[in-house]
Amino acid sequence: MDEGLLDSEGAMIEFLNLIASEPDIARVPVMIDSSKWSIIEEGLKRVQGKPIVNSISLKEGEEAFIHHARLVRRYGAAVVVMAFDEKGQADTLARKTEICKRSYDILTQTVGFPPEDIIFDPNIFAVATGIEEHDNYGVDFIEATGWIMNHLPHAHVSGGVSNLSFSFRGNEPVREAMHSVFLYHAIAKGMDFGIVNAGQLAVYDDIDPVLRELCEDVVLNRKPAPGALSATERLVEEAPRFKGDGAKQRVVDLSWREWPVEKRLEHALVSGITEYIEADTEEARLTVARPLHVIEGPLMAGMNVVGDLFGSGKMFLPQVVKSARVMKQAVAWLMPFMEQEKRDMGLTDRPAAGKIVMATVKGDVHDIGKNIVGVVLQCNNYEVIDLGVMVPFQKILDTAKAVNADIIGLSGLITPSLDEMCVVAAEMERQGFDVPLLIGGATTSRVHTAVKIHPNYARGQAVYVTDASRAVGVVSTLLGDKRDGYIADTRAEYVKLAEAHARGQADKRRLPLASARAKAPKYDFASVPPKAPSFIGTKAFDDYDIGEIARYIDWTPFFSTWEMKGAYPAILEDEHYGPAARALFEDAQAMLKQMIDEKWLTARAVIGLWPANAVGDDIEVYADESRTTPIARFHGLRQQIARDSARANMSISDFVAPKATGVADYVGGFAVTAGIGEDVVAERFARANDDYSKILSQALADRLAEAFAEHMHQRVRKEFWGYVADEDLTPQALIAEEYVGIRPAAGYPAQPDHTEKRTLFDLLDAEAATGITLTESFAMWPAAAVSGLYFSHPESHYFGVGKIERDQVEDYAARKGMSVAETERWLAPILNYDPARILEAAAE
Repeated sequence: MDEGLLDSEGAMIEFLNLIASEPDIARVPVMIDSSKWSIIEEGLKRVQGKPIVNSISLKEGEEAFIHHARLVRRYGAAVVVMAFDEKGQADTLARKTEICKRSYDILTQTVGFPPEDIIFDPNIFAVATGIEEHDNYGVDFIEATGWIMNHLPHAHVSGGVSNLSFSFRGNEPVREAMHSVFLYHAIAKGMDFGIVNAGQLAVYDDIDPVLRELCEDVVLNRKPAPGALSATERLVEEAPRFKGDGAKQRVVDLSWREWPVEKRLEHALVSGITEYIEADTEEARLTVARPLHVIEGPLMAGMNVVGDLFGSGKMFLPQVVKSARVMKQAVAWLMPFMEQEKRDMGLTDRPAAGKIVMATVKGDVHDIGKNIVGVVLQCNNYEVIDLGVMVPFQKILDTAKAVNADIIGLSGLITPSLDEMCVVAAEMERQGFDVPLLIGGATTSRVHTAVKIHPNYARGQAVYVTDASRAVGVVSTLLGDKRDGYIADTRAEYVKLAEAHARGQADKRRLPLASARAKAPKYDFASVPPKAPSFIGTKAFDDYDIGEIARYIDWTPFFSTWEMKGAYPAILEDEHYGPAARALFEDAQAMLKQMIDEKWLTARAVIGLWPANAVGDDIEVYADESRTTPIARFHGLRQQIARDSARANMSISDFVAPKATGVADYVGGFAVTAGIGEDVVAERFARANDDYSKILSQALADRLAEAFAEHMHQRVRKEFWGYVADEDLTPQALIAEEYVGIRPAAGYPAQPDHTEKRTLFDLLDAEAATGITLTESFAMWPAAAVSGLYFSHPESHYFGVGKIERDQVEDYAARKGMSVAETERWLAPILNYDPARILEAAAE
């Protein structure tokens, strides 16, 4: 239940309460998993039967370990114990056995824990990485398993098996063989739990004998004869032979080239094959009276097949966008012939199924999702007029009038976009529009559409669209015979959502600001004085190595961009998404290599480190250690949620030593981009009618920007600030945020006010240093950019401010020197009341 924007405790409670009423589900053992103990405990209070807690370890010392173990014991649960102590994760046999023995003794002798309820996870790490120190990881786990079985009576052993074969992601036959070989030997030693895709687990005896021997040599770290290739080198060399269908070498099947041209066009569209599309389109053109007949005939027939497969869940977004690329290239081939025909005969094209004007609203620069929706709609014969990003409402409405649009679609990612959508809706009402208004984007929701946008557009109808897969169905219904019934049902649904929202808001208790401040955490800054950074001021980095940045990419959000749900690398093996995910990943890897080799993008960054102290909920930043006059002030918002527990009400200022303590503390800031040149690359693909590559390049630029932020944060922790100079974390551990310190961004849950970016950018002189600019709504351009603050306090953590009351808004406005109405505009999504002038303020 861990996720940055999720109320994880509430989600844990709601989910377990739901499944408790379903006997067929509740009877299955439940493993409660979270990195936060408070979330685990909420689960333990409610789970039916005997659960397993994942996990506890000695990494925070014996006191915390014993405390957690006693609570697990009190709730009657079993527990996964990670081979992890104060020094870090156990990677060798000696470290694994040492930590497991120490944990076992504490649990059984000090806590009185039943040994049969202890499940050790001695850490499965990737082998065959090319790093010699990793070669024995498989053997170390297997031998540790045998040692635990012999020396720690009644305990169990578990492990995440997919980690073992991480080096061969994308080559599923090799990964399956490695898993089977590993489990064959580990189970023989006593391993009795494991995380593995059982549906993709080869039978040991059925593995190709050559592949099985290669995998055994790697897993068991068999040493080669002098002068021979190592086990890793041999498996890497032979692995491509086994990629594809089992042990068969992949062969391109061109038998479809013998089919009739209509079937060839359909196959090319469904399979996303562009190599022969111009030749096949020309062949089809020569068989019909008009070029348009090729579009209306075989091409649209093929796209109808694509639509049916997509609608039934048998194709996924990246495949559909590839199909659109094929369609666009076919149409581009036909266009000169169609234009000539129109000139010769005065003919007109077949009308589209409907005209849709789409735009990312004023102040916002994010458009990947909008682009995907546009491609999917175009695939279904809708004419899409895409106005791009940062579009003022008047341009949207003027364009809609000029083209006689049937539908207007709005997209936005940052929270100020929500207000701008309200303004567009109100203007549509004022100007007499009655066409449907589609709402989409990461910050939007059905509830927000019902509560905030829809009431401003009574003449028409605002409709929230969850994702691209739903867009065609919604549009076709709104433009078809069932429009009136659909709108009536939507309005009735929105009334219920608005009423439920109002009831929910009334039920949520909030503390007065003074009471919330009284519940601020009381950290002892003097006992462990903050470390001074290696420099004061800013440091800029130009033309940073994209290849180095790419090592830090978190691929899970990349797949989410394409509406493929699942964590990487497991999604590559997923029964539902696996084949499409692997194809997408291969395309991404190929394009990423091109990006690096051909320098498509330029990466720039600027970081800053300054003396700082907290003053109330704010943070004063100073030019030097004299700490006399502040050069800037970061403003914090404090949680006002009323809790029954003793949990503190947080603000970002809590992680900086208060000025009154006299402790010298520091704060950092950063702005990074991997998007210099991104728009040129996207435009190049757009001109080539290659939406797939355009969206793929944008998605990769976004991932590189996030990876750059992760990489720079690591350098700050180890090098420039140096408060954890000996940190040694893998990219996976970095993605899991297993480090000390945080880098929260303005506009996100810990500080939802986007205007704080202006202060940060001025301090960093970020626009001059990086080329990143801020829009009027404080979105960053290029879109592939990340900015935020650095905090080093060991207790610093991410949190959500949640809803706030008017007393805090008035206090915050006074501290910032803004009007209350303007402050309400920027904080609209987190207000726990309905400000009377929010729409007027936004319009002004």
